[in-house]
Amino acid sequence: MKKLTILALAALAGIASADAGIKPGLWEMRIAKTVVDGQDQSAQMAGISAKMNDQMARLSPEQHAQMSARLGQRGMGMPMGGGGAIQMCITPEVAKRDVPVAGKDGSCQPINVHRNGNHMTYEVNCVSRETKTTGTGVSTVNGHSVTTRSDTTVVDHGETHRIQSESEMRYVKSDCGDVKPVGMPSHR
Repeated sequence: MKKLTILALAALAGIASADAGIKPGLWEMRIAKTVVDGQDQSAQMAGISAKMNDQMARLSPEQHAQMSARLGQRGMGMPMGGGGAIQMCITPEVAKRDVPVAGKDGSCQPINVHRNGNHMTYEVNCVSRETKTTGTGVSTVNGHSVTTRSDTTVVDHGETHRIQSESEMRYVKSDCGDVKPVGMPSHR
């Protein structure tokens, strides 16, 4: 089950949605619900998040800064209060693209993106090393927040898993600090 949790986190961290209404700057993303192969993983993920928060609370401010800097180099960050959030830096160029934000290196780009007001639907179809991800998503932008529901199938080393998730992004501030920006698309 640990592998599925890691798999789910990897898949969810890969794509967060945005549109032209999203502001550039630092955002926090929380995973509200995750169902893997029909099994709700939300309680298990909340337990992992609580453990992480407990461990982070025990760090000195210097250790927390070091951990945040390391995560920032990978295009992620953790807020001082924890709470299971992952921080992301959205550049003005990425915010203007009017498509969902792909993983930190920009290698998994959405296809068939459609907007209707503050709602956006999209599909993903990506292959990375020995992992293939396909699926659909819908996002709603409301000012300083974005909610996303996705339904993806991940084939990893010959194992197939269906992951249904709900996530929330919240705008924090215009300065991203140590968190590196999420990637622009690589050439296809």
